[in-house]
Amino acid sequence: MIADEVRAELDDLDVTSVSPGVAAVAIKLAETLDALKPGNSPTSQALVADKLSTIMARLRTLAPVKGEGDGVDDIARQREKRRAEARARAAGDA
Repeated sequence: MIADEVRAELDDLDVTSVSPGVAAVAIKLAETLDALKPGNSPTSQALVADKLSTIMARLRTLAPVKGEGDGVDDIARQREKRRAEARARAAGDA
C-alpha cells in the first residue's frame, strides 16, 4: 500500500538514479509502515511516518527539474515567436 505509493512517487520524481541510497531507505520505511500491525504503538507508527516524510521531502528537493511546461519555457517560446514575427515583418518590408 504505502510502499507502492512511495515507489510510484519515486518513479515520477525520477530521483532514484540521483540518490539511490536515500530512495532505498524511503522504500524500506514505507514497507515497515505497511508491515506494522494495527495494534502496534501509535508512537512507533508516527516515528516511522515522520522519518519517511522527512526523507521524501529531501528526495523531492533532489529531483531533477522537468524541462517542459514551466514558466521559463513558456516565456522563451513566446519571445522566440515574437522575434520570428519581427524578422518576417522586417524581411517583408525590405
